[in-house]
Formats: sequence, C-alpha cells, structure tokens
Amino acid sequence: MTQDEKTPALTWHRVSGTDDLPEGRVKTVTAGTRTLALTHYQGQYGAMDNHCPHQGGPLGEGSIEGCWLRCPWHGWDFDPLTGKPPGGHEDSGQETFPVEAREDGIYIGLPAEPEHTQTVSDVMAETMVNWGVRRVFGMVGHSNLGLADALRRREVAGDLTFIGVRHEGAASFACSGYAKLTGQPAACLSIAGPGATNLMTGLWDAKVDRAPVLALTGQVDVQVFGPGAFQEIDLSAAFAPVAAFSQTVLHSSRHVELMTLACKTALVERDVAHLIFPDDVQTLAAGDAKPSGPAGRVSPTAIMPPGESLDQAGALIETAKRPMIIVGYGARDAMDQIVELAERLNAPVLTTFKAKGQIADDHRLAAGVLGRSGTPVASWFMNECDLIVTFGASFSNHTGIDRAKPIIQIDFDRMSLGKFHPVDVPVWAEVGATAALLLDWLPTEAGWVDQTPEVAERRRLWLEEKASRVADDLGNGISSAAIFHAVSQRVPDDAIIAVDVGNNTYSFGRYFECRRQSILMSGYLGSIGFSFPAAMGAWAATRDFEEQKGRKVISISGDGGFGQYMGDFNTAVKYGMDITHILVNNGQLGKISKEQQAGEWEVWQTSLHNPSFAAYAKLCGGFGQKVTDADQLEAAIQAGLDHDGPAIIEIMADAQLI
Repeated sequence: MTQDEKTPALTWHRVSGTDDLPEGRVKTVTAGTRTLALTHYQGQYGAMDNHCPHQGGPLGEGSIEGCWLRCPWHGWDFDPLTGKPPGGHEDSGQETFPVEAREDGIYIGLPAEPEHTQTVSDVMAETMVNWGVRRVFGMVGHSNLGLADALRRREVAGDLTFIGVRHEGAASFACSGYAKLTGQPAACLSIAGPGATNLMTGLWDAKVDRAPVLALTGQVDVQVFGPGAFQEIDLSAAFAPVAAFSQTVLHSSRHVELMTLACKTALVERDVAHLIFPDDVQTLAAGDAKPSGPAGRVSPTAIMPPGESLDQAGALIETAKRPMIIVGYGARDAMDQIVELAERLNAPVLTTFKAKGQIADDHRLAAGVLGRSGTPVASWFMNECDLIVTFGASFSNHTGIDRAKPIIQIDFDRMSLGKFHPVDVPVWAEVGATAALLLDWLPTEAGWVDQTPEVAERRRLWLEEKASRVADDLGNGISSAAIFHAVSQRVPDDAIIAVDVGNNTYSFGRYFECRRQSILMSGYLGSIGFSFPAAMGAWAATRDFEEQKGRKVISISGDGGFGQYMGDFNTAVKYGMDITHILVNNGQLGKISKEQQAGEWEVWQTSLHNPSFAAYAKLCGGFGQKVTDADQLEAAIQAGLDHDGPAIIEIMADAQLI
C-alpha cells in the first residue's frame, strides 16, 4: 500500500480571507460541520480542534500569550501551530489539520465526514412525525442541540417545519393555538432550566382548555443530576402538575415507546405531554430501534350514550315548551348535528364565550354569547326557558348558567358532568353522536313553542342598541362598539381570530358579529398575551392542513396583552406570517382599572407607557398604521388585511367606551 493510499482524501474549506486574522491572533472558524481554532503565529497559520480537552472551552475565543495559545476558560496552554501542551508528548495535545494560504483565502483540509449514525433523538423525532406532529416552535440552545439536530434532519426531509421564536412562552402559546384550531398537537422545544420554565404559562393554557401539546425540554447530563449543575432544575417535579405524561429519556429507556406514549397521551387525553432529554442521551446511537406510529394504538373516539340516559333526556325535551340549547367549546366539532336538533325544536342556541362563532350570529336561532362577555339576547332566553340542554359546556361562573332550571348536560368527559352542582340528566357521550340520536328519538313535532320570531325580535333590539353605541364619542378615543363594528364589516367570513383577555375581549364578545370565523382564546386560564403567539400557531396550521389553507389569520388584543410577546412580531416577519393584529390601545390595563373602580379601590399602577406600535411594526419590517378617528377604521383594517405579511393596526381607544 502506498503512502497516498494510506492518507485519506481531504476536502478543503475556505474559512477566512488572507487579511482577516492579524499576526498573533486566534479566531473560531467553521469548516463543514467542524468548529476549529484558526491561529496566525510567526507568519504561519495553524488549525486545531476548537474544544479544550479540559472542559471543552472554545480555544478560538482565547488569546496567544507569548508562545502559547491560552484557553479562555481555565488557562490551559497549547502550541499555536502544533496544538501540543507545554512539555507534551508526541501523542498528546489537540488534533490539528492542514492549512493552506492561497491567493483567495485561508483553507483547511478535512477528511470526509463520516456517515451519520442514527441517534435516539432521530428515531424519536421520526416517531413524533409518524404520530402527525408537523410543526415545532421553540428555541435551540446548548442543552438541546442533539435533539435539535434530529428535528433539523426531519425538516430537511420535508416531514416537519421548525419556527424559531424569541421567547419560549410564545412557543407554547403557539402550540396551544395550533391545537385548539386543529385538534392536532404541535411541539414546543426549549433548553433546560429557564427555557423550560418559560413554557409553563402556554402549557397550562393548553391543559385547562383540553388542547393536545407536546413539550420537549433539554436537560443537563445524567451524570450531574442532583448536585445542582448549571441550569439544572427538577423538570420532572416542575412539569408534574401541568403534564398528563412527563418522563425523562434515559440511556436505558425504551426510547421509541416513550415518544409513542407522549404523543398518544397528548391526543387521547387532549392534554400536555412532556419529555425531558438529558444532553448526553440525545446523541446516543439508536442501534436497531425503529420509529413507531399510531397504528394499533388508538381507537375510534365516538362514545354513545347509555340508553337510559338517552331516554331520560329525550323525555325531558319532549315535554318542555321552551327548551334552550347552550353549546360550549367542547361542541365545536358537532355543530351540524346540534343546529339540526335546534331547528327541529325551533329553540334558541346560546354559546359560552369560548364557543363564540360556533353558530353564525345571523342564523335564525342564534341568540349570542351568554354571560359576562355576552349579550342581552342570550340573557333574555336564559330567563324565559323551561329547559336547558347543554353540549360540551363546563358551567363556568363566567357563563352563569341558571342552575335552578331543569338541565340536561352532555359531555365526553365524565368528570365535567354535574361538576359544580347536580343536573337533572347527566349524559356521558360524544356530543355529536348524542345530538343525532336525540333527533331520531324525538317526534317530528311536539308542544314546543316556535321561538324563531322571538330570537329575531330580541336580535333586532340588540342590533339597534349596538348601532346607537357606534357613534359614542367622549373625545378620548374610539369606542369599542365602533371598533368591532368595523372589524365585523371587514374581516373575511372564514377568518381565524385569536383574541386576548381584557376589556378588548369583553367588547369583542359583545359587539363582533360572527359568521363562519373560528375564534381562539385563552378560555379557562384567561392569560394575557395569548392572542398574537396563538395567531402564529394558527398561521402555521393554515400551512399544515388542507382544510385550513387560504384562511386569513387575525389577532386582537389590548396594548397590555401585545406588550407581553411583542418581540415575536419579529418572528412573524422572519417567517412571512400573514397575520393582521388589531391592537386596541387605551394606554392602560383597562380591565384592571375597571375592577379597581368597581371594588371602590383607588386606580393604581394600571397605566402603561407605550411606544407607537404602528411605528414598531414598520421598524420590524412589517406593516403598521395608527387609527385616531372612527372614520379611518375600515380603510385601515382593510389595508392591514391586504398586506401580505404581519401587520399591526393600532387603534387609539377610549377606555370608558367598552
């Protein structure tokens, strides 16, 4: 064998210009996927592995002192050209690589990179994809790099798409919005310690609203668990309350099975599933492990009601005169069957606030939202009914269902039935299947009052009242009635609208006229800052699901809510997210001011110092327009909708006219 045959072929990488590195200096360069320390010493160039053998310190960030290259972390020394330590032997020191100074720059020769060995993270990422995860939101960092590379490989293969955010809280809220719209999980990625804890609020939002989400967090090496390594916290304990499934991925784990159970839990339980990836486990060779999928692991979801429950519910409905239907968020996938039942009964359909938009406001039986965010139409029918039939509603005190009325409650979650007080007929079943069975059970006609004319009359009175409020002007900004009248006029019928919390959201519930729009909100958690990152998740869903494609995404918040995650407007610009954000700016935390006043407290610490949000949008590279007059509203909103990318329409609002 000749010497040439023994020497592996080199690939030469240009890493620097000839004048980029002064004499007596060192810098970090990248050649292929290798990170190297490039030195310039005594007129020669040297290249060595960038990682100090002590604790991996970056030699390229060190300095050449006298005749030694000194590591910046702990001062270990190496020859700048040979990589040998003081007094070192021939077989000690840093690995070095050939360097050539050519006319067009400095080149380093590297042997061909070895073929990638499939890792534990690779097979787990493939399993995640097989379970339908198409989108990951998060931040790549030092304790998740092996996992991040596995996700990168899946993105290169076209299996999923990664969105890098500015704050991990935006990632988990985006996952929540994505899941609430589609019923399918997205994943959020963070490092150990503070990155993981930043996920918490969005994960709690998903949990309490029954949205499937997968959380993937890095962790310190297994060998340093416990003593308190840098950024180590007990993630198992931290995530125990929020995650229905939370496990640490260990060297000896059944890795594919862990990912399968995490994905299955998220989907079946409609909850948060969490996996913890110690740094040293992420790059373990997968061996003969093969990715898994959902085949044979899940069953159909339809739960039929017991015959006794169906008979009791049917008998109660048949003998009622003025039945009324209330739909909650849990009925969102069964509205066709429920509306058909309402049309058989000629009974009004009310919604909880979370269910706003599940029946179009212009339907002949739509009576609007019930409760604190609702309308007098819904309240009137609550008072007049003699039977309440609820589908997928949780009886929140925000909604205010009258427990003194006879109640039939239908829900797929047995714990939700009669949770806060007894009901006359609790029915454990899938709500769509139950509505269809009730249609078959009930006669075509009975003694039900046709309440259609009453719905029309109550709606007419309320629309007249709303129209009169549009013109309200105290000289301190635009009224909420005017804002949401304009939004109703301009927002497309099939838009997806993510709303925040606060007075802006109450006003949206009261004044916005829904047609076929989908509404996303932080229902039970009621978290400020939800709307914009949730809209990011919704936008991603319009790229991932055929049935969502082409839908316009709208976000609505106050100035306080948008300020929570305004840094991620830059994320929307980076990825070209077509999101129009309606920002109701009253210069304060208006709902808190109102609560202080109602409780006869002094209004204190609710004022806000704001930038020009419209100018901020432009600085980030998006579209921004400020509105100071009600006559400008519709044109400005339309301009935001017409912009192909992220836009902020900043509306200067009157905090008193809500």
